Amino acid sequence: MDSEITINDFSPHLFWDVDLSTFDLDKYKEFMVGRVVEYGKLRDWELLKSLYGKDKIKEISLNLRSLDAVSLSFLATIFKIDKTEFRCYKHRQSVQNYWNS
Repeated sequence: MDSEITINDFSPHLFWDVDLSTFDLDKYKEFMVGRVVEYGKLRDWELLKSLYGKDKIKEISLNLRSLDAVSLSFLATIFKIDKTEFRCYKHRQSVQNYWNS
C-alpha cells in the first residue's frame, strides 16, 4: 500500500457518510473499492490502482456482494473475466425480485 495516498486525495462525494479522521485505508479496502468503482471519477480509479494495485482490486471486486451493472461490466472488461465469476452476479441471480416480476 502506498503510504503517500490518503483518504483526502479521493473525491469528497465518495465519503460523505464517513468520519475521515478515523478512516483506515488498509482496514476498509472492500469499502474503498466498492465506492470508487461505483461512484468514483477516473482520477479516483487511478488513485485506487496506485494504492492497492490491480491484483488486489481484482481479488476484492470478485468477492463484493453488490455492484451495479455498469461497474460490473467495467471490472469484467478491465480484468478480462466473465461477469458470472463475480460474487455480486451470482448473488443477484439467486435473489428474487418481487417488485419487477
